[in-house]
Amino acid sequence: MDKEIVARVAKASHIRLTEEELDRYCKDLGDILDYFAILDEAPNHDGNGINPVEIADVLRDDVPEEKFDSEELLRDMKTYENYIRGPKLV
Repeated sequence: MDKEIVARVAKASHIRLTEEELDRYCKDLGDILDYFAILDEAPNHDGNGINPVEIADVLRDDVPEEKFDSEELLRDMKTYENYIRGPKLV
């Protein structure tokens, strides 16, 4: 990694780096980019990937159901003719 690029990124990020930190970050970021280059050389696999569970879009019919009793939910609320009153929206 080029020292000038690290300095520009640090400046854009409002981070002040000493010369020691610039040198260390140049080395560290260069190492990280080298590791990604190694990953780019890995062969592609057309079969199953690393996920053991098949990922597929599964759609179901939307069936309305009432899981909670509305009377039970509204029992402790201030209501007006079974409607919950809230602040006026403008």
